Amino acid sequence: MNKNFKSGFVTVVGRPNVGKSTLVNSFVGNKVSIISPKAQTTRNRIQGIYTTDNEQIIFIDTPGIHKPKHKLGEFMNNESIKTLTDCDLILLVIDGNMEYGSGDEYVINLLNKLALSNMLNTSVYLVVNKIDLVKDKNKLAENVLSFTSHYNFEEVYYISALNNDNLDKLLAGIIKKLDFGPMYYPKDQISDHPESFVISEIIREKVLTLTHEEVPHSVGVVVEKMETDFDNPNLVNINACIIVERGSQKKIIIGSKGSMIKEIGTLARKDIVMLLGRKVFLDIWVKVEENWRDRQSQLKELGYFNEE
Repeated sequence: MNKNFKSGFVTVVGRPNVGKSTLVNSFVGNKVSIISPKAQTTRNRIQGIYTTDNEQIIFIDTPGIHKPKHKLGEFMNNESIKTLTDCDLILLVIDGNMEYGSGDEYVINLLNKLALSNMLNTSVYLVVNKIDLVKDKNKLAENVLSFTSHYNFEEVYYISALNNDNLDKLLAGIIKKLDFGPMYYPKDQISDHPESFVISEIIREKVLTLTHEEVPHSVGVVVEKMETDFDNPNLVNINACIIVERGSQKKIIIGSKGSMIKEIGTLARKDIVMLLGRKVFLDIWVKVEENWRDRQSQLKELGYFNEE
């Protein structure tokens, strides 16, 4: 082991839909966290693992911190908050085009509360994302000043996670803060979640991408079976179930003559083949479970609940 090897855990937090998952995926170089234009896409803490000969950084992609409206929302918030007090560095990601608002105030107040209670002894970087979309630099400066006047950030970085702009500078700043330490995961591992979880998230991503506001937040996906084909070891058979809350949502996901679910499966299969490096037979069906987001047993089955 390189005696100068550095390692650590970096928590990525912020409001929903500011580009946290895109940032983690860009660092890792692979899809470990799903992306869509819909807010609150990420529901679990997802660790993306970046490893070189000199360092290993475990990026913790968290659900967007928000005021919860149901048990699933409470789970998502708790997942985000728990990571703040047990990491080596915090990246607060914001959209450089959005003014400081109530959602930002909620996050900043949480950081200040934890710091005042001595529960937060970790440096926080402000990461201003989507600078490629900024048209008014003066407005950008005003937005950033609103944040820096409400919290004592150690450093500020301006990036575009989508275009990889200035990610090298941010990465150098992260490595600078890490201590010498062990390699926590094998060098070729890019996520802490099993492949079945990543596959379920890929399918959910396609639902979010293809459907409208009535459906996305009511959707859960569980992979019920995943096994190598008996006759063809280069083929993986996967059975997955999309769970919704209402019959009308089921009709939307199935689509006219099955057109929507066929498109979901086609798009998901392409990503799953890239993930597994093998051929995939993907069988998806839809099930209605009323109010599943408020049912603890259902949340646990879908991986959105733990005993802590």
